[in-house]
Amino acid sequence: MPVLLLQHGGLTSLTGKTGLAMLRHRRGPIAAVIDPAHAHGSLAEITGIDRTVPIVPDLAAALPYRPAVAVVGLAPSGGVLPDPLRRDALAALQAGLSLASGLHTQLGEDPDFKAACHPGQWIWDLRREPPSVQVGQARAASLSCQRVLAVGTDMAVGKMSACLALQAAAERHKLVCRFVGTGQAGILISGRGVPLDAVRVDYAAGVVEAAVLEAGSGLSEQDFLVVEGQGSLCHPGSTATLPLMRGSQPTALLMVHRAGQSTIGRLPEVPLPPLKECISLCESLAAIARPRGAGPPPRVQALALNTAELSAEEAQRAIESCQDALGLPCDDPIRNRADGLLEVFLNR
Repeated sequence: MPVLLLQHGGLTSLTGKTGLAMLRHRRGPIAAVIDPAHAHGSLAEITGIDRTVPIVPDLAAALPYRPAVAVVGLAPSGGVLPDPLRRDALAALQAGLSLASGLHTQLGEDPDFKAACHPGQWIWDLRREPPSVQVGQARAASLSCQRVLAVGTDMAVGKMSACLALQAAAERHKLVCRFVGTGQAGILISGRGVPLDAVRVDYAAGVVEAAVLEAGSGLSEQDFLVVEGQGSLCHPGSTATLPLMRGSQPTALLMVHRAGQSTIGRLPEVPLPPLKECISLCESLAAIARPRGAGPPPRVQALALNTAELSAEEAQRAIESCQDALGLPCDDPIRNRADGLLEVFLNR
C-alpha cells in the first residue's frame, strides 16, 4: 500500500534515518514525503537517493497523491514528536489514513490519536515487546540455513542497509534469502521482525531466537538468513550485540564500519579500537554460548564499508586500504551493490 513519510526536517538529518532507509530500500510505493524545509525539491539532489517521490509541505498537499498509511520517519531524541509532525500525524488519522510509528512513545495510547482512529483504520506502534517471551536457548543453531549477522563499530553506520543490500544481491542471483529486522526501519521496510530495544534484557536473546526460528523455517543449507545488527560492542551505551549473537547463532559475521571513523559518532571522547581488534572481539564472543555440534565458530567474512561521505575516488582508496590492512574482502554494498560481498559468503 502507498505510504506517506512524515519526515519533517529529517531529509538532511540523522534523526530522519528511518524515513531515509524506507526511501532507499522500501519496495512498495511511497506516495509522498512531508518535509516543509525541502518542499518541492528533488529527492535525488537532497538525499542522493535515486527515487522519484514528491516532497510536499504538509498533509493537505500530500493527500492528492492518495497515500493509505502515514509513517513516522523520524527518531527524535526522547521519542517525543515535534509539534509540526504531531499535527500532521493527527491530521492524517482524521483524513482516514492509518498510522505506523517506531517510536518508544506509544501513539496508540495517546488520547488524541485514539479519538482520531476510526473503524477500518489502525495505529501500529511497532516498538513493543512481543506478548510471549522466553529466555534464549541457542535453538537457532539447529537451523540448516546460513545465518549472516551484521555487527558494527558504531550505531547508525549502515548495518541494516548492508543486510538489505546483501538480500537484494542474493535475489538477483536467484537465491533464497530472508531478512530479520531488529529495529524500527528494518521492521517497517520488511513488515516483520522484532524491536530489540523494546525487549527486557533477560529476554532479548530469546525474542531474537524466536524471530530467527520463524524466518528460517523451511530454509535449506543453500539458503540465507540475514539478521539486522543493532548497536555496537564499542559503544558504552549499547547492549544489543550479545543478544543478537546468542539469539541468531550465526554461521558468519559481516562487519560494518564507516570509512575514516575513529571515535564513537556521538561520543567523540570514546575512541574506536583498531578494526582488527574489533573483528577479533566479535569473533571471540560469537564463538561461545553455542551448542555442541553447532559447526565451526562464526568468523567475520567481509567488511561492509560505508563510504557515503567520500567521493568515488576517495571511496575506492578507502576500500582498497581496508582490504589490504585486514586481509578481508571489503566493499561498499550501497555504492557498489553487494554482489561481491555475496560471493564471499557463497564461497566461505
